[in-house]
Amino acid sequence: MTTATLSRPATQIAWPKKTRELFNHHMDSTAWNDFAFRDDDIVVATYAKSGTTWMQQIVSQLVFQGDPDVRVHELSPWLDLRIMPPDTKARLEAQTHRRVIKSHLPLDALVFSPKAKYLYIARDGRDVVWSMYNHHASANDLWYQAMNETPGRVGPPIGRPDPDIRRYFRTFVEKDGHPFWSFWENISSWWAARHLPNVKLVHFANLKLDLEGEMQAIADFLGIEVPADKWPTVVEHCTFDWMKRHAANVAPLGGAIFEGGAESFINKGTNGRWRDVLTAEESAWYEAMAEEKLGPDCARWLKTGYGA
Repeated sequence: MTTATLSRPATQIAWPKKTRELFNHHMDSTAWNDFAFRDDDIVVATYAKSGTTWMQQIVSQLVFQGDPDVRVHELSPWLDLRIMPPDTKARLEAQTHRRVIKSHLPLDALVFSPKAKYLYIARDGRDVVWSMYNHHASANDLWYQAMNETPGRVGPPIGRPDPDIRRYFRTFVEKDGHPFWSFWENISSWWAARHLPNVKLVHFANLKLDLEGEMQAIADFLGIEVPADKWPTVVEHCTFDWMKRHAANVAPLGGAIFEGGAESFINKGTNGRWRDVLTAEESAWYEAMAEEKLGPDCARWLKTGYGA
């Protein structure tokens, strides 16, 4: 974030504008078109399997000051998921606490509020695919029924995953996020907004490296103060081990749409599982593709977490 951006009056900032709608088996971007923002809203935005639920847990624990009973999947809905219950906005409107809303949209398909705060978390694309594969392979019949048979789906249905994870990876990269949605445009759209005063980019690897330090930076960005005696509890509730033990409070629908339940949704929480599977040539091919699609600075940040 640059000093020049911070010092500019809000009226002189070129705020992002929505330029298109995005529809598929999962998403309906029109959900944001009539959303009534509050000035203190927090939007957690990501490409899927980049640490979304982790960031929702972090923000919720900051907002609720370490409450162990916060049910993240209930209070923080994925607003642009097209199968959300019709009363989702009404339930958000009824919330009296600071709201936390989730989105997987690229920035140009999202209605943007200059007064809300946006946290965008990203992760190396190879780690995204490995986590996505677990998510996709763990989906049960209820998940496929919801995604494919709920009225209003635009485009083809989503099918079962390729059982070969290396082919799954190559298809994801070659077809830009297939069978979900574009990976490269999601990353690049939020990277372009990184200097806005109400946007903070966070990297999964940095959360793994220094959870407490990253959480303090997030709290500062959101203007949330946590009493010193509660801070250790807030941090503990955001560790992978604690989230795994309390997965039913964290996983979407309590894990009902995944084989193995909520524990299979909160899977490994690790990076680098691809290293023992991909060849050096495949890994280099991915890195070259990332630089071509994102540019060298963004590609370096996506790989390492440095340079935002």
